[in-house]
Amino acid sequence: MKKIFKVIIAMMMVFMLVGCGTTKNEITDNSNQIQNTENNTSEALENINSKSKVTAELAYEGINNYCHSEYDWSIAKDNPSIMYLEMGEETENEYQVVFRSYTGAIVYFYVDKATGITRMIEHVPSLEIEEEIGTINVYDYINKD
Repeated sequence: MKKIFKVIIAMMMVFMLVGCGTTKNEITDNSNQIQNTENNTSEALENINSKSKVTAELAYEGINNYCHSEYDWSIAKDNPSIMYLEMGEETENEYQVVFRSYTGAIVYFYVDKATGITRMIEHVPSLEIEEEIGTINVYDYINKD
């Protein structure tokens, strides 16, 4: 009796496992779905990267707008040479935009060409102090017409 019971249980397990299996067509279909998803993801990332590429002009515009919103430029009306913004060096990954304050402090903005994320480093030559003062996204300061 025990042998018959064990055989019946074994046969039930075999039938249950057969029902859980996948066919070759199902495996092929799943593989195609995964490949299509990967292709769509790659295309979406390429579209995002091509649309979000920061140009030198956009970097300058964004930093110019940021500086005009954060710093008081009224003091430079009589003497514009004491406060200015200019493009600095360009690397493969970043644009440098340089802001000089009327106090003599210089803020270096390093704009990531791919993302627009911008590191800010302030340098005070008279005190020989240099420190990172934060980050901004240059896209937040570009006029969207």
